[in-house]
Amino acid sequence: MSAPTARMGDHVLLRYALRLENGMTIVSNLEDADPEALVLGDGTLAAALEAQVIGLAAGGRRRTSLPAGAAFGLPDPTLVQDLAVKDMPAEPALRSGTLMEFSLPDGTRLAGHVLEVGPEYARVDFNHPLAGYGIEFEVELVRILPSA
Repeated sequence: MSAPTARMGDHVLLRYALRLENGMTIVSNLEDADPEALVLGDGTLAAALEAQVIGLAAGGRRRTSLPAGAAFGLPDPTLVQDLAVKDMPAEPALRSGTLMEFSLPDGTRLAGHVLEVGPEYARVDFNHPLAGYGIEFEVELVRILPSA
């Protein structure tokens, strides 16, 4: 009998690394004692990254390269917005280079990277910070957990 493999909706424990094409590590818990718990399909991982976990059995490991745009999309110029400074959150201090969280009227929260600040408007980029980058994803499926 073969070992069960990861499927959408499974609760899993993962160790992983996300690197740019040049080898620079963005995030890694490969060496951590405590793997990360998540539910496949809940949006924690980008769909292209989840696809690398699907089909792995506990103890399985996979390393793959994804071309620019495959994991986090390509930059969309319509996601760069000019927002009125008077409507911006007071904290953190508004300045170029700041990554801020914004709340939409429906309660959705978005991260935005402040590109520039003027007297009345701030230009904010709502693209994913890795949009347009080719990445390498290495993942180890530590365990498939019983569903709650």
